[in-house]
Amino acid sequence: MANYTAADVKKLRELTGAGMMDCKKALEESDGSVDKAVEALRIKGQKGVAKREGRSAENGAVVSLIADDSTSGVLVELKCETDFVAKGDKFQAVANQIAAHVAATSPADIAALLASEIEAGKTVQAFVDEANANLGEKIVLDRFAQYSDGFVTAYMHRTMPDLPPQIGVLVELDKESDVARGIAQHIAAFAPKYLSKEDVPAEVVESERRVAEETTRAEGKPEAALPKIVEGRLNGFFKDATLLGQPYALDNKKSVQQILDEAGVTLKRFTRIKVGI
Repeated sequence: MANYTAADVKKLRELTGAGMMDCKKALEESDGSVDKAVEALRIKGQKGVAKREGRSAENGAVVSLIADDSTSGVLVELKCETDFVAKGDKFQAVANQIAAHVAATSPADIAALLASEIEAGKTVQAFVDEANANLGEKIVLDRFAQYSDGFVTAYMHRTMPDLPPQIGVLVELDKESDVARGIAQHIAAFAPKYLSKEDVPAEVVESERRVAEETTRAEGKPEAALPKIVEGRLNGFFKDATLLGQPYALDNKKSVQQILDEAGVTLKRFTRIKVGI
């Protein structure tokens, strides 16, 4: 029997994040050598990473990090396979470390983030792969947002009390305002696709117009009334799909645009991330 102690098992677990039985087995196979056991577990874990590539990662967490002066903020989604892993401290620590790295380095896009060095000699992609190996599930990092050009705040929503936030919203106003959090909560609840009418792609507008025309004709409406009815339906689409056109969640007699106007602020941009969607 290999010569190792409970302290060796504890040390190996801290170094690798592997389960107790896996650590014991690795120490057995490595004649009690912690260093060899670490190497064995990493090899085993990396083999598992390849096997898990085809699996679906639809659970996970959204984490945020806002600067103390609210001039910048980060939103990161990290996905895994099960809610059991998602609510674990190790998984959430990985997500938070990535968010801190984004805040410190401001990567241009997800490819730049994954290629950047989060620890000495270790890229973010390698860091995620290591979490994959240690946690025994497919771990995916493919979305983040970062704002740093105004007053930034975040709202994080838990869909279940025992899970980490599954919906995160990052908003950026041109200046500080008490309405920021309420707007972020509204975005979390109503999931607008665009900020304003001007942000809706032309092809989307044309598609909606075409559907409105065909629907109106199918209803047998008079040809002369067609343009007005189509425009009315198109405006209804804008009201539903754009944040500024939606009735405000906390006062549905006013639009979000009216709430911002009354507060004397401009909403520059927003990001809404829901895990797996």
